[in-house]
Amino acid sequence: MTIVDRIQALADHVFGTLDEVRDATARLAATTDGGLRSTDLARLRPLLFERLGPLIAGLGFIALPGLLPDSAWYLEWWQYDPDGPPKQLAAELDPAQPTFYDYTQWAWFTHPQNGLERSICGPYVDYLCTDEYSLTFSVPVLVGGAFVGVAAADVFVRTFETTLLPALKELPGQTFVTNNEGRVIASNTARWISGSVFRGSPAHTTQPIGRTGLSLVTAR
Repeated sequence: MTIVDRIQALADHVFGTLDEVRDATARLAATTDGGLRSTDLARLRPLLFERLGPLIAGLGFIALPGLLPDSAWYLEWWQYDPDGPPKQLAAELDPAQPTFYDYTQWAWFTHPQNGLERSICGPYVDYLCTDEYSLTFSVPVLVGGAFVGVAAADVFVRTFETTLLPALKELPGQTFVTNNEGRVIASNTARWISGSVFRGSPAHTTQPIGRTGLSLVTAR
């Protein structure tokens, strides 16, 4: 398996999980009488808990504001805990409070809302959830063709890089993985550490990786 295949497989694993969460959420929304409520979303938890693990550190459904009649803003979001059961994120969702968390401002929400089928945002420091350098994968959830929210997953950059590092180290020369903004996610060289920005160079070759938005960059 080539390094490109490995990266694609890693992304496909996370997006495959999100497809499951998307489909389960859409079924709930389509079959719940009287409108979907936050208590209905609790039925997603067995699936979320089963899919959380060392790779997928956070997972859930984030509702379009106003979707749920009992909660104008809502996240059915759970985090992996290696020492115990998953933990639910406690975010301030009251717009009147100074610490209100307006998740609609984040690219992992706006990209799917604007029609992007698969989005990978980051790396960024996730101050709300974990204080970890993270990537957020997300897909839109549609019911009857209407956008109702996103299914999303957090992957720590250190986990992403550790998973790929053995294959990256087998390659000669400088090789690294970037997002669609040119920000480095994983690398086999200290010259290009996670978070640094690659603007393109005649000395490097850039290879897009499927529909992931990621690219493999290698020194010529």
